[in-house]
Amino acid sequence: MINIETELLNSCVKGDRKAQLELYKKCYSCLMSVCIRYENNKEDAEFQLNNAFFKILTNLAKYSTDVPFEAWIRRIAINTVIDSYRKNKKSKLNYVEEPSDWASTDVMDYNEADQRFDAEELQNMISQLPPMSQKVFNMYAIDGYSHKEIANELNMSEGTSKWHLSSARKKLKELMRKMLSNVAVFL
Repeated sequence: MINIETELLNSCVKGDRKAQLELYKKCYSCLMSVCIRYENNKEDAEFQLNNAFFKILTNLAKYSTDVPFEAWIRRIAINTVIDSYRKNKKSKLNYVEEPSDWASTDVMDYNEADQRFDAEELQNMISQLPPMSQKVFNMYAIDGYSHKEIANELNMSEGTSKWHLSSARKKLKELMRKMLSNVAVFL
């Protein structure tokens, strides 16, 4: 939980560079945790983080203390990444891996999987998803967006959003299964 004093925010609004640097340092890990979920490497995530922080500073005077500060900056970071995706969508083709290319999924003991995975391993698996499925999965499962909100943000139908979520879950199950089988070989 980020604890930001009102005095620090007021100093940032007034353009105090030292206060802005202090705010950046306090917000860095929170913002990076959002950006790294949507980008495939640290450099791109930091680029998005800096864009988001610029938007935070630009709009800080509009911030209302009715909303928790951390929730407000997380939303700005998510919107920044999505806006960047939309802007670059025209220049990049996002290939979607067909579900038929994936191995079938059997029953898996998720309690066992939960005990063996840590956040870094899970993030690594999420980063292996096709780009659009990764975005939809992050928005739905981690950031709490509804399929309707995802559809609006990413300019797709709700059905397409649901398909991407389903295919992401299938791919993650397969990746978890492979990891667990590799762990079992070493035990």
